[in-house]
Amino acid sequence: MVKIDLITGFLGSGKTTFLIEYAKYLMAKGERICILENDYGPINVDMMLIEELGCDREMVSGGCDYDCHLRRFRTKLIAMGMKRYDRVIVEPSGIYDTDEFFDVLYEDPVCDMYEIGNIFCLYDIKLHDLSYESKYVLTSEMACCGKLIVTKRDKQDIKVDLDYINNILEEFKCIRKFSESDIMYNDNLDFDLLSHASYHNYDYIKVMIHDDNNYDSLYYTDKDYTVADIINKKNILFNSDYGNIVRIKGFILEDGWKEINLTKDEEEIHPILNGQKVIIVIGENLDKEKINKVMEA
Repeated sequence: MVKIDLITGFLGSGKTTFLIEYAKYLMAKGERICILENDYGPINVDMMLIEELGCDREMVSGGCDYDCHLRRFRTKLIAMGMKRYDRVIVEPSGIYDTDEFFDVLYEDPVCDMYEIGNIFCLYDIKLHDLSYESKYVLTSEMACCGKLIVTKRDKQDIKVDLDYINNILEEFKCIRKFSESDIMYNDNLDFDLLSHASYHNYDYIKVMIHDDNNYDSLYYTDKDYTVADIINKKNILFNSDYGNIVRIKGFILEDGWKEINLTKDEEEIHPILNGQKVIIVIGENLDKEKINKVMEA
């Protein structure tokens, strides 16, 4: 059976960065892997970021509704299972309810092809003041992960706020309680240990968020943005007048391709070998008309 790993994490937590390092570790061990990017949006920019790995890559994107996306995910896994990889690594969107993963993996014939290996949840140490829906997404990811991987701490002696995490779990009646033994920090990872992290499946109150308009992504393609343009627009948009914008990401072409990854408190801009002209604004309860005016200005 093919091992299948799931890498979860709320928007902007650093899933793709971790995925690249984890995939390199597995390939160095001689494993034949395939990465499946599983996103709800019509464009998945992370596919370009993992191109450098040289392993097989597949993608599930779009879908008119949640059930349609679920069927596409299932169909893709069946096709991939026939190729007899050693391991498939799934990276979903940053607003992923892990019930989808278990629902598909426990169905015939997928259950005869795959064995769940590890589930990781990446957690931004600066993540606070989440909405109810966002805390639910995080609960679904934390309830089943074998290891919680804490990202974006400034100093190695800073510890994650376990009370905050456990209070979120308690809010959704999940009995799981995290301790330091359940956690790794991304600046001090032990991949040998992580490769045996396994997973859990704790119960929690279910909240249906797939069919409402809480989360949305706005796409801006073929625009000749500069770095200065994007930073200026970011400073305007991260304001409650435009909705709860969580992340702005994508690529621009200015003296070569650049990867853009912006949150309210962080600005990450890196050169990249290949890209496409696309900027994605992601958040909750977005005022599309007002955001469009800023992005099209």
